Amino acid sequence: MATDVGGLKNSGLVHARDLHRGFDGRAVLQGIDLDIARGEFVALLGRSGSGKSTLLRALAELDYDVPGSGELEVPANRAVVFQDSRLLPWARVLDNVVLGLAGRDAKERGRQALAEVGLAGRERAWPKELSGGEQQRVALARSLVREPDLLLADEPFGALDALTRIKMHVLLQELCAKHRPAVLLVTHDVDEAVLLADRVLVLQEGRIAVDQRIDLARPRRHREPAFNEYRELLLESLGVDREPTGVPA
Repeated sequence: MATDVGGLKNSGLVHARDLHRGFDGRAVLQGIDLDIARGEFVALLGRSGSGKSTLLRALAELDYDVPGSGELEVPANRAVVFQDSRLLPWARVLDNVVLGLAGRDAKERGRQALAEVGLAGRERAWPKELSGGEQQRVALARSLVREPDLLLADEPFGALDALTRIKMHVLLQELCAKHRPAVLLVTHDVDEAVLLADRVLVLQEGRIAVDQRIDLARPRRHREPAFNEYRELLLESLGVDREPTGVPA
């Protein structure tokens, strides 16, 4: 059972011990132990089917119909960003951002959140009028306007083109530095994990096989020797021994 943040152990924000989840008799998470501190950015890597999204959904308390066991404590104030923006097509941008937000100042907070993600002036736009990157910016605004203690992101940039992804990486770093939520980012992209995270976890067969702290100053550069050392270490842990011929590091 999840509890409010006041009961969390060791002053951490997320606390999981011996966490198990399964589907149709198949074990997916097999004894996860995990702590995430306040303001910490954690990236989660793993092959398809390793349980990454299952773990994220457990932390989001979206797996109420999934059999499981273990100890799990997460803050009550949390938000989720998915691979698609999941905007309501019949609601304008500002209404999507403040959906379910209480308080007389909700609309003003929503406008400020849109300005933070570079969409000031688009409050009255319909979602269909936005590009994919702009829709993800709205999704980020919708999540961060609530000032969550924990932000859970399930491959939020996976469907974007390379240039838009780079811009979104910069934006996410700026927003996290300002709002300071703890973040769990599920990704298949090793470079994205090293670029953004304080720690990178590698999930294998339902267990955390690697818990690697990334000790690099920000902003980080792909061409830094230390960046590539972390990259190669994580690729090896994922079973990728070397780059395909003709692909630059």
